[in-house]
Amino acid sequence: MNISKIAELAGVSRTTVSRFLNDGYVSEANRLKIQKIIDETGYVPSSYAQTLRTKKTNLIGVILPKISSETISRVVDGISGEIGKYGYNVLLGNTDLDIEKEIEYLNIFKNNEVDGIIFVATVITKKHLEMMKKIKRPIVIVGQNVENYSCIYHDDFGAAYSAVRYLIENDKKNIGYIGVSEKDVAVGKERMNGYLKALKDYNYELEKERIQIGEFSTESGYEGCKALVQDNKYLDAIFCATDSIAIGAMEYLKKNNINIPKEIAIISIGDSRVSKVVSPKLTTIHYHYKTSGIEAAKLIISKLQNKDKEIKNIKLGYKLKERESIQ
Repeated sequence: MNISKIAELAGVSRTTVSRFLNDGYVSEANRLKIQKIIDETGYVPSSYAQTLRTKKTNLIGVILPKISSETISRVVDGISGEIGKYGYNVLLGNTDLDIEKEIEYLNIFKNNEVDGIIFVATVITKKHLEMMKKIKRPIVIVGQNVENYSCIYHDDFGAAYSAVRYLIENDKKNIGYIGVSEKDVAVGKERMNGYLKALKDYNYELEKERIQIGEFSTESGYEGCKALVQDNKYLDAIFCATDSIAIGAMEYLKKNNINIPKEIAIISIGDSRVSKVVSPKLTTIHYHYKTSGIEAAKLIISKLQNKDKEIKNIKLGYKLKERESIQ
């Protein structure tokens, strides 16, 4: 069964059937005739043939830093739920925080048929920018604010500043920080800057011994906390860049019989599921990760359906979740 046969059985032209299959204008009478024949024959159009005709795949390529991450799962939920409303599907590329894999996926999506790309980014290098310039399809970036591209990102500076200010308002005098590399501008650089600015604004001393830089892991939080405690006799609070880092820090404190929050208070960013069940429950900053996915999907759909070439940047807010790790 093919388009010509459907046209013959329905008593319409091949062009009319083609318009029907590609959502073009067809009179109601002819639409009913064609649909009747399709229902009777069980005809399913070839997706590959449709792609050749329309130059559309209804696929959005989504590049992810770590698919197992809870925060990334929330972003993907937002993306897939929103684009599904418009008949699109996602094609996921998991990179495990490997920059070369990110470049590879950008190249794959450049050369293969996806209609647009959503890039959930941690680090943006010169290589990334060079590859993205070669891509003719719409690109939306999530998690970083990158010049010349539409982006959805979080107020990392503001969230970090608010977290440290909350510690200061709770009479903490010696506040340590465990973060990640500043190569990640959002989580590494902006959150560090928020920490430093809050200390400066409240006339707290800036001491290098109170800063530890590691990775996105509980192990890194554990080791960072160990170093802070050993190097800072009067440490009474720690701001952690992520919940996973905070959980590691709490592990170290509990293992060494250091009371949370009486001796050392902990605050972080993420509002992960585990933050609600760990003991004591973790005071943290909530980010709207699912919303970031939804907004990214809306931007890419607008670019595809409305040919919207305007560069749009959306900075999302945050909310402090007061729990038990600060008193």
